[in-house]
This record gives sequence, structure tokens and C-alpha cells, in this order.
Amino acid sequence: MTDHKTGTRDEWTAAREALLAREKEHTKLGDELARQRGELPWVSVEKEYRLDTDGGTRTLVELFDGRPQLAVYHFMFGPDYEAGCPTCSSIADEVDGVVPHLNARDLTMLFVSQAPLDKLQAFKRRMGWSFPWVSSANSDFNFDLGFSSSEEQTREWVQPILAQLPPVAERNAGETGTDVVRYLTQAHGFSTFALDGDSVYHTYSTGGRGVEFLMGCYGILDRTPRGRDEGNDFQVWIRRHDEYE
Repeated sequence: MTDHKTGTRDEWTAAREALLAREKEHTKLGDELARQRGELPWVSVEKEYRLDTDGGTRTLVELFDGRPQLAVYHFMFGPDYEAGCPTCSSIADEVDGVVPHLNARDLTMLFVSQAPLDKLQAFKRRMGWSFPWVSSANSDFNFDLGFSSSEEQTREWVQPILAQLPPVAERNAGETGTDVVRYLTQAHGFSTFALDGDSVYHTYSTGGRGVEFLMGCYGILDRTPRGRDEGNDFQVWIRRHDEYE
């Protein structure tokens, strides 16, 4: 017999209805947060960023690809990495199939990393992805938005807390062929931009657990008997999709 609490169908129905009321509150709160995101002030992007794409160097305006909105996922793949971050790779799996639907709502979605373009292209072929992926190796784009830092800057804040970092940091560093400091020169995140005429505006950014809305697997796991089942090993279980046994 299971050690988990059991009950009758009537007891389950009553408990489920009580939980449903809380879930609806959560949904309405999410709607309100979405409204508040839309009301954030826009910041004019004055610098002309030029990023490397499969079709050559493109400005930020050109990356909108004729649409008025641009969403960017900052994928952790630094110049010293041998492969992309496993957690970012799981997010890329989730996003790859929805890009056409986003395009249909006047939104261009792409990924950006600090690694040179040839590294990104090779890893993209391995993973079988089709989304646009651009390199900011020759641009300040990722640095200015706070998703890349120099090795010296990173070492300064990492060294004092090295022993307190979660296990996933060292695991992912090894999986990308780097050490923890070089791995953490990059950060994952999500940014959006608006185009008005020839003017670009930065409208939103988030990082950390703020990107979990892109991880559909967590939404599914959160509704199963065992949940995420991570304990203290946050995201350590995540692999690139071609590496699971």
C-alpha cells in the first residue's frame, strides 16, 4: 500500500475543488502580471548592435525580420564552451516548435549566444533545431543587457561563493567543457524588444527562474504524483535530448 494519503472519490472531489479555486486565483494573478509587464516603460536602444547570422552580419533592426516585436533567448554558450548548456538546450527543445506560431502573432523569436557562429551552427545541426540562432561574439549586446561578463569580472563574484553554488553549476560547467568560472561568464535569460519605425526599444528582460515559463516539461511534472522530484539537486537531471539513456 502507498504511504501517500488516500481517500474516497468524494473526498478527492472536495479537495480538488478547493485546489481549483486556488489555481484560478493563480491564473488571474498571472493575467495581472502580464498586464503589468505590458505597462513597463520602454528604453530606447541607442547603440547599433551588429550580430552574426546565417545570412551574414545583421543589425538589431534587421533581426526583427519585418515584424514589430522581437523576443530573444540568451542561450548559455560562451566562447570557451565546447557544447551548449544542457538546461538551455532543454529550453531550446521546447521553443523550437512554437516559433511559427509566434511569427503568426507578429513576433520574431531567436536565440543569441556569445560563442562564434560556427560553433552555434554545428551544435544546432547536432540538436536538429530550426530556430534562428545568432552570435554576439563581435558585439556588446549580451554584455550590455547583463547576460555576459568577462572572466575577470565573473571570478571576482564567483570565488567567494564557490562552495555555496548549487551542484548544477559544476555539473553544467563540465558538460560544456569549461570550469565553473568560465561557464558562469554567461547567464541565461529572455528579453523582448519593440520596433517603431527605425527606433528599437528594450521592453522586458528576465533571468534565473523567471525563464521557467519556457520549460514546458516543468509545467507537466508539476501536475504529476512525483512532481519535479529534484530535492536539492535542482536541474541536475536535465540532459541534452540525445544524451538520455
